[in-house]
Amino acid sequence: MDAFFAAVEQRDRPELKGRPVIIGADPKGGRGRGVVSTASYEARRFGVGSAMPISQAFRACPHGVYLPPDIELYSRESRRIMDILRRVTDRVEPVSIDEAFLDVTAGERAFGTGETVARRLKKEIRDETGLTASVGVATSKLVAKVASDMRKPDGLVVVVPGEEAAFLAPLPMRRLWGVGPKMEERLAKLGVVTIGDLAALEHGRLENRLGTHGQDLQKLARGIDERAVHGESEGAKSIGQEHTFDTDTADAERLRALLLSLADSVAARLRSHGLKGRTLTLKYRDETFRTRTHARTLGAGVDSGNAIFDVIFALFEDVHGGRRVRLLGIYASHFGSGSPQLDLFPETDESPGAADRLRDEVARRFGKGSLTRASLVGHRERRNPSDRPTE
Repeated sequence: MDAFFAAVEQRDRPELKGRPVIIGADPKGGRGRGVVSTASYEARRFGVGSAMPISQAFRACPHGVYLPPDIELYSRESRRIMDILRRVTDRVEPVSIDEAFLDVTAGERAFGTGETVARRLKKEIRDETGLTASVGVATSKLVAKVASDMRKPDGLVVVVPGEEAAFLAPLPMRRLWGVGPKMEERLAKLGVVTIGDLAALEHGRLENRLGTHGQDLQKLARGIDERAVHGESEGAKSIGQEHTFDTDTADAERLRALLLSLADSVAARLRSHGLKGRTLTLKYRDETFRTRTHARTLGAGVDSGNAIFDVIFALFEDVHGGRRVRLLGIYASHFGSGSPQLDLFPETDESPGAADRLRDEVARRFGKGSLTRASLVGHRERRNPSDRPTE
């Protein structure tokens, strides 16, 4: 959706149409406090953008209209829009309140090509909600996502099969999934500025710097993304845990401790089902209510808290820019059996796998939480109603 929160307000209040609208003002503190959640396109012309302090936005655009977010209203509109999307496929994977992936390949005979479906959905959303959407059509999630951002607002970009790498090549690295400011800086030291630079980089040089994560990024840079769209009815295909903070926090130690605790929780549940997850996903929501998911698919499945944490924390460092955090979640999917082919050099009793099994046994005998990490002592978050374990 295009500037979703601001667009809803402009639709419902005609006097705001054509004016710069900034969502995120603190209703108690006025314009001086809070963070920009969404800015209308009129406001963006003055340099106002998401996650900017309201005070900074006011200096850039003092004549703008500053409004607190009405999450109940936006959630209601989001449900209407998701219902429209489900008319053409049951494989709708919401990413956030205003964004979703659709897999429409199975319905081509009934509804037409991806481009035809995109035009239909854009029209129905506009006719029924008065809002505009931008759509990317491609053979993979990554390329469709990038395409959807190319011609906002009210855009439609179709990437022809076979043209994925050429489409991505001239774009800056920050457009690539999983590349945050820190990763972009590391890649710049290798002379990588565009996605095409990464696609062409000598394999060994990239592996020496970034290991297997570099290989995954290079595949994405070449337009290769095998991640499937998971409909909501397929939720049982993932195991996860998330936590919403009572008060948004930027405390680095507290954030790290929570991720470690969530990793242990997800790992324990994987082991209880005899499963290992190949794809690990971080869910991240900041103080502006912006929600992002970053995922990494591994060569082999894992069920260890240490292994899950190492991957998730790397994803967190890429996406986290120092803003206060509202929610963190960890999910595992693409399962394999917990009893894979035996290794030539099996793990010893001192391995992390053995430690995890010991913790499971202690929990069974003496209760959950009887044995915990020293680094988590004093850092357990109080459970709240919005904590959601999922399977």
